[in-house]
Amino acid sequence: MPDRLPALDAALLYGEQPSTPMHVGSVAVFERRSGGLDFDTATRVIGQRLDYLPRYRKRLLPVPGHLAPPVWADDVDFDLGYHVRRSALPAPGTDHQLFDLFARVMQRPLDRERPLWEAYYIEGLEGDRVALVTKAHQVLVDGARTVDLAQVLLDEGVADRTQAETEWTPRRLPGWPRLVADAVTDAASRPGELVENVRFLARDVVSSVGRTAQGAGALAAAARSVTGPARTAPARRLNSKVSGGRVFAGVRTELDAFKRIRSARDCTVNDVVFTVLTGALRKWLESRGHHVQSTASVRALVPTAVQHEDAEFSPAELTTSRLVPYLIDLPVGEPDPMLRLQHVAHEMAEQFGPDRPVTARTMVRMGGFAPATMNALAARVAGSVPRRGFNVLIANTPGPQEPLYAGTERLSAIYPVLPLGRDQSLAVGVTSYQGDVYFGLNGDRKAMHDVDVLADMIEESLEELRGNKW
Repeated sequence: MPDRLPALDAALLYGEQPSTPMHVGSVAVFERRSGGLDFDTATRVIGQRLDYLPRYRKRLLPVPGHLAPPVWADDVDFDLGYHVRRSALPAPGTDHQLFDLFARVMQRPLDRERPLWEAYYIEGLEGDRVALVTKAHQVLVDGARTVDLAQVLLDEGVADRTQAETEWTPRRLPGWPRLVADAVTDAASRPGELVENVRFLARDVVSSVGRTAQGAGALAAAARSVTGPARTAPARRLNSKVSGGRVFAGVRTELDAFKRIRSARDCTVNDVVFTVLTGALRKWLESRGHHVQSTASVRALVPTAVQHEDAEFSPAELTTSRLVPYLIDLPVGEPDPMLRLQHVAHEMAEQFGPDRPVTARTMVRMGGFAPATMNALAARVAGSVPRRGFNVLIANTPGPQEPLYAGTERLSAIYPVLPLGRDQSLAVGVTSYQGDVYFGLNGDRKAMHDVDVLADMIEESLEELRGNKW
């Protein structure tokens, strides 16, 4: 049987536009203390790790007449040098310059004639640091058969990367008669999929997604929240039509600050993270001259991996655990930071119900940097929710607190990036690593030209919470 793209993924692929490329990514920063992570070493490491990711050497073949979704097939012309690229900042490059380059890399769609991923080795950073930027299409990373490249590149200790790459021999591409014959066979055995293919041809993407999403229960959970986006004028500023340009800003904060607030207020670190973002959005809206009414809110789509309170997951099961796209109203109109925290904690408790987010300890058992894969899955889930139902996409995935390495080089910082929808001008990825919490702000270059201001507001909002007399 052909390795056919699932119906939901096909809907996402067909709905992609040049202005809204559907890939996720991250920018990982390394301190070259031993000088070992040069471009050739990085390329060799990536090539070796592709043995764990067979789909990273496959491309999508469309079926003639769109009789069925595309199939995965070996890229007979696979060229590692095309996918792993080298770039540099004018030394000594700053983090701001790195983020600007990262935004330009992320705004470019991936080439559908090749495997749907790219990696960039960026040198010239001040302090003899280098960055490794990865980007992968949502349909490439499904969590079950394929994880994100960033997850398998990083090890819990200094790793021996001197082993030779396994020789890989691609299989011949199937011709159009075989593609058509397989599509007809599949349609005969699963007639329901033929109906979905007609919807794809009509580009009724939202309808297709709503009917074919495997997480139908997750969609129902989201629908149990309030329908439609927050109606206040400030919130609608986040629903501007997206252009092709991107801006990015990264924020690094101390995890201990979030833990102290959690302990003082008997809430969760996740509650504190979203309260900090709520305060930052409030300050950002005010910086634009908006009068934020006391009842104003911003509706966030929050894809979350959850498990029942009595359930236990193994690392292998975690990637296929249920991700629920919760809709959370962030009370940006509340001026008191402590009351904001109470509102957010109450909202989170109401939404999760008997389920609970998968713990950081469980994430760590997955090995490598699991948040990279979980963010890719979160983006897939977000693609199954009507875009007009929320104002901003936010995904918070806890990461390991022990140092990770690429070869001999230690990972010193990592910032996630989530894709923008057609009418969403901001997406926020959050993760933790080795005692810090990292925020990745991906914005539309026109609507969010001042994304750096929002980044500064995150730090101010955290300080505002820390400064309260508990």
